[in-house]
Amino acid sequence: MKKYFLQIIIIVSIALILAPNFVLAASNDLLGLEIIRDELGLGTRDLRETIAMLLNQAMGLLGIIAVVVILYGGFVWMLSGGNEEKVKKAKDTMVSGIIGIVIVLTSFSLANFIINSILQAT
Repeated sequence: MKKYFLQIIIIVSIALILAPNFVLAASNDLLGLEIIRDELGLGTRDLRETIAMLLNQAMGLLGIIAVVVILYGGFVWMLSGGNEEKVKKAKDTMVSGIIGIVIVLTSFSLANFIINSILQAT
């Protein structure tokens, strides 16, 4: 009984492992790159628009990171328990986060100005 049970488990496992390969064989796009291209609009967008989209996404990510740094500094300050070294470290972390947000916003504005100037010029 154990021998048959083991054989059934092996057959089912092999079938489950090979099943996705049969589905992938139905398409020429094995890696799904055509779907990704269509979702991102890379086939229809101008290169400048694609670069602008990527820059906007990167600036958004950097802004989120700066906010997380500020929040981390706030948590360190709240949990410092009156320890002056930890309070100073928390203040420095929060100031660094605020400087990061200022840099991200400035670079975002500058990048949008340059990209819009390039897109309108041609």
